[in-house]
Formats: sequence, C-alpha cells, structure tokens
Amino acid sequence: MEAIDPATGRPLGSDAIQRVLFIAGPVHVYNIPPMIPGKGHVAASWTADGNKLQIFTARVRVIETSVALPDGDEKVKTDIVLEDPSNGQLFAAAPYTAPAVVEPASDSSRFFALRVQDEAGRKATLGVGFEERSEAFDFSVSLQEAQKSLGWEKSDPSGKKPPAAQRNDSEEKRDLSLKEGETITVNLPSRFGRRKPDTPQPSNANISSFSLPPPPSSSNSRGSGMLSPRPASSSTRESKKPSAEELGFDDGKFGEFA
Repeated sequence: MEAIDPATGRPLGSDAIQRVLFIAGPVHVYNIPPMIPGKGHVAASWTADGNKLQIFTARVRVIETSVALPDGDEKVKTDIVLEDPSNGQLFAAAPYTAPAVVEPASDSSRFFALRVQDEAGRKATLGVGFEERSEAFDFSVSLQEAQKSLGWEKSDPSGKKPPAAQRNDSEEKRDLSLKEGETITVNLPSRFGRRKPDTPQPSNANISSFSLPPPPSSSNSRGSGMLSPRPASSSTRESKKPSAEELGFDDGKFGEFA
C-alpha cells in the first residue's frame, strides 16, 4: 500500500516507511482564545458556556514517517493529525517540528493546545481534549517517543547541540586523581568552634625571673591577722537569685511566679 503524507495527503515514495505511534478517538477540538500571559492555556475557558468553542469531534493520530534520501541517509518526521472518525478525511495536521507545537493546558492534564498548519504555511492554534486521562497520558508518551526518533534528546530541533554538549566536546575531562606520593591536608574546625590561638610561652629567661609566692598555710593565715571573707548575707543571696523571667517562665496574667 502506498504511503500518504499525513500533513498534505500526497502520496510518498515506495521506500517510505510509516509507523503509528498513537491513535485515539473521539477527541474534542476547540477554537481556543489566545494564551493568557503568566497563566498559559486555561482549558476551563474552552468548555465554558456549554462548550460553545467546540468546533469538531475528531480522531487523533501521531504518525512517524521515514523517507530515504538520495545520499543513502534517511529523513524522519512526525505529524499529529486530526481526522474525521467516520471516513478518515484529514481535518487538520500539526507537523511536530518543535516541542512548542503541543502545549499542555495549565489546569487539566486532559487538554492540549495544538499548533496546526496548512500547505500554505498558515498556522492556527486549536484546543484538543481527551475524554479519558489514560488516553491523554499515552498521547504524551507517544510525543516523548517521537522526540527520541527525531534526536531532540541530543540536540535541539534546529540540529544544534546544547551548550553542555558543546563544552563536553571541546574540553577534556580533568584528571583529579592523586598521583603517587601526593597527599591531601584537611583542616577541620575544633569541636566547639574555632580554636583560640595558643598563648605564646615566655622564654626561659622570663620564667626564671617571674614566680608566684607559695599559698599561705592555715596557721599563717590565722596568725597574720588576715580576715577571712564574710559569708554573703541572705539579702545579697536573694538579690543574686535569678528571676522567673531569667529562668524562662512567663509571669502570667495573675502573677503565679511572682
């Protein structure tokens, strides 16, 4: 059977190979308003007022087409087509040339904004809504499969490598392994924060010229007439006693800890 270009309906060469990545129906097609800046596409506005924006009920297919080129290479493309479910007639086609061709709605996982295009290159954005969440999920998975076939994981749709890949190609990996005989010194902080610098010790000459007298014996202290410190009075002890606030208690409305 001769292959047909999904986007134009024209016949392809005999060496063209097609693969259907996804098929589901019915799906509801909407003539949606422009995207709201900062909010994206809001599906709730599509279905408001009794689905007045719905224009068609279609079958959706995701088709991958591979065509051999004269130089022996092959060209792979993917198209998302909306068809009449009764006779398969093409309603609208969206060549999947960039991820932005399909954008999920911001408020529902069952609705998508689809950028369709005609043969003259004119573009329009239609809303597509699935009745089952499982079908919407499979639709997203098929698009991920298409991205792998198109090579978008390694490069962008324009064929340029991402900056990370360019850096990896141009820069050699640095060898950070230790060579024989090399060591690593790690300075760890002390357990309770920074260590205080050690107090410089005096030289031997200073040690010999500076000494403390021996503590007085108990007998000398009694005989020398020195007075021992008097014990603090009760009022002094009470004044030094921490308050309830210092101990972390709330004084309370009625002064329980006063």
